[in-house]
Amino acid sequence: MKRLLFGTILLALVLVFPIATMARADRIPLPPRIAFSAPPVVVVIPGTYVYGVPDVDVDIFFYQGWWWRPWEGRWYRSQNYNSGWSHYRSVPSFYSEIPSGWRNNYRKHRWGVYRWDYQRIPHQQVQRNWSNWERNRYWEKHNTWGVKGFKPRGQSQQPRDRDRDRRDQDRRDQDRGNDDREHRR
Repeated sequence: MKRLLFGTILLALVLVFPIATMARADRIPLPPRIAFSAPPVVVVIPGTYVYGVPDVDVDIFFYQGWWWRPWEGRWYRSQNYNSGWSHYRSVPSFYSEIPSGWRNNYRKHRWGVYRWDYQRIPHQQVQRNWSNWERNRYWEKHNTWGVKGFKPRGQSQQPRDRDRDRRDQDRRDQDRGNDDREHRR
């Protein structure tokens, strides 16, 4: 009877306080889960084709079919916003275009000196349309990312250039074995 009670208590503790998941090959911890009550709404970051999740206090981005998040100085990516995270050894190429205060700009409806009338985009809509939006330059053609008077910086902001940069970075990462896809949550 004592063994059964002890086993039940031990099982309950493991379920209540799960052991941190570790990536197999190099023992890199995976980020903790973020509880979403519903799939996240995103906003497009002006001047980019990067979508940020504004309603959580940690950075989570959607970019070219992947969900991205930094955690404890490392980057992780997944094809699902709430599971399947794998360690990504380099900083994603898009991140240099994201201002550190983007979330404050969101809260204030400001992008620099301009008013930001952002569009809150449901998870399913961005998953379904991101590729066509980039290819057809949707945000340039439709109200310049919701920022009146905004002019994006030079060519580095353009999707085609960024596609090439991303493919080059992905090739370099694969050559170095930097994409730990086997290390899923």
